[in-house]
Amino acid sequence: MDGFMTRAVELAAENVREGGQPFGAVLVKDGEIIAEGVNELHRKYDISGHAELIAIRKAQEALQTHDLSGFTMYASGCPCPMCLTSMYMSGLEDIYYCASIEETAAAGLGASEGIYQDLRKPNEDRKIVMQHMALDKDKENPMKMWQERQKND
Repeated sequence: MDGFMTRAVELAAENVREGGQPFGAVLVKDGEIIAEGVNELHRKYDISGHAELIAIRKAQEALQTHDLSGFTMYASGCPCPMCLTSMYMSGLEDIYYCASIEETAAAGLGASEGIYQDLRKPNEDRKIVMQHMALDKDKENPMKMWQERQKND
């Protein structure tokens, strides 16, 4: 375990001592810690208050960018699907974690394991089924508006 992972695990342990879940995250670029986060579900009614997302938000706000290409995430636990998706969308390429999905499930934190399993299924077989609803023909199409704006920028 390197120093960055050690820090993520320390953050997680401190969060448990403060009443939270055992998740800490450290976002690094060029060997320097840019942002840290801990799971904040015990403090706020915000289901997106995961350690990795907190670290990403802090970095993006401080740097005024959505693009975190070249950054590395160190997480005390294997990222959940929501956090992993945010990492994809922000351009992160290197992610290291300590506790596996199986270890977090054994600790009573098994939601991620179930979601990852559910996402492997066809849409119609998932716990939550997404249903397409077509845009009415008389409505403005935000996707086409976006495409036009991108052409003009």
